[in-house]
Amino acid sequence: MKIGAQTYTVRDYCRDVPSLEHSLERIAAAGYSSVQLSGVCEYDPARTDRLLKSLGMTVDLTHFNYQKIISEPKEVIAFHDRMGCKYIGIGSCPHSRDLEGFERMLSELERVLPFYASAGRKIMYHNHNFEFAKFGGVTLFDILCSHADPDRLGITLDAYWAQVGGADAVQLIEKYPEHIRCVHLKDMVYDPTDRAIRMAPVGEGNMNYKAIIAACIKNSVEYAFVEQDNCYGADPFDCLKLSLENINRYNCV
Repeated sequence: MKIGAQTYTVRDYCRDVPSLEHSLERIAAAGYSSVQLSGVCEYDPARTDRLLKSLGMTVDLTHFNYQKIISEPKEVIAFHDRMGCKYIGIGSCPHSRDLEGFERMLSELERVLPFYASAGRKIMYHNHNFEFAKFGGVTLFDILCSHADPDRLGITLDAYWAQVGGADAVQLIEKYPEHIRCVHLKDMVYDPTDRAIRMAPVGEGNMNYKAIIAACIKNSVEYAFVEQDNCYGADPFDCLKLSLENINRYNCV
């Protein structure tokens, strides 16, 4: 399993091309060999690919504009081809976060998924917590997986948000190994100062990451991207580095 950094973690340092490139250099210096590009400025894929290659890195997943994915598949594929990126990410359901919204999204995707598959690309859906709401006793996450051909539509499992939704990341990885080819890793901790649940670097919270990472390896997850949406004033590059140091203790690279 290859460990990458989700650039959404450092999005405030990626508002223009020079700062994006400097951030990628810092991510490489922290020890990462892969990134997911998300939440950053507009960028030229060929130029970004050249920089990443010079740093010994690859881009293996994006979060991309949903409307472009639906309406401009040829252009979206060409964009990712210029970076050699196989996985094209959808960050969340673009419609209402209920059964109707999910069914609408699946219907829209069904029209274009064969086009992406024929080009050797796969769309990857990223979950939050609302996918674990139940409709007729079945979660949206289960509905998504039961309706999705895993060769065309995969899942980027966010372990943190799954736990917030009351689900177990290990069980999900075991249940849907063909769908879950990528994961997002961030930890969860309770802060007594404001009595709130907070995100934390992997290994600095209370989630069972030894078991989660073991399940990823057992079920041939390809990429694990560290993503910490909120660092609560800490330097996000330091958070990425600490997460990777802790992950390496699980012998997953």
